[in-house]
Amino acid sequence: MSEQTKLNWSKAVGGLLPAIVQDAATARVLMLGYMNAEAFAATCATGRVTFFSRSRQSIWVKGETSGNALHVVEVLPDCDRDCVLIRASPVGPTCHRGAVSCFDADELAFLTELDAIVVSRLSPAFREVDPSGSYVVRLAKEGLDRVIQKVGEEAIETVIETGSETGIETGIETGIETGAGPGLASRIGVGDS
Repeated sequence: MSEQTKLNWSKAVGGLLPAIVQDAATARVLMLGYMNAEAFAATCATGRVTFFSRSRQSIWVKGETSGNALHVVEVLPDCDRDCVLIRASPVGPTCHRGAVSCFDADELAFLTELDAIVVSRLSPAFREVDPSGSYVVRLAKEGLDRVIQKVGEEAIETVIETGSETGIETGIETGIETGAGPGLASRIGVGDS
């Protein structure tokens, strides 16, 4: 174990320190678990996120029964070394409910954020600051037919990606298809805003 990954176990409550797991690719917080010294050492040694289960009072490797594992990318103790951030690569959903994150109130909440981005890009204030650099602005200027064509292209790419092993592109493409395209269409006069 390197000097960087040493934790201050004297601050552990009941021998446990919190471990926040974050998706290394998206920076999304996936879950919070607790580690004792044994679980932390196993995480660092094996590269698989390992916790101490407070309900079972035993060590458990995330995904050992479900297959939804978390592969360690980076281990970052906080400034006091009494909490750790585990940047990981998830295999499957992290939450036992089948959700990507244990903190998801709404799996489609990103669409509201995406719509807000579209609205901001189409505002007169944004167009003054960035008259041609935004793809959203350029696409909107091309008209409804081009927006519809782009949504169709992204839908086809999403279907193709779903059959491949690369999931991150699928998420990005789905976001464009389900959020930006309809958002653009509604902002240029078609559908509800």
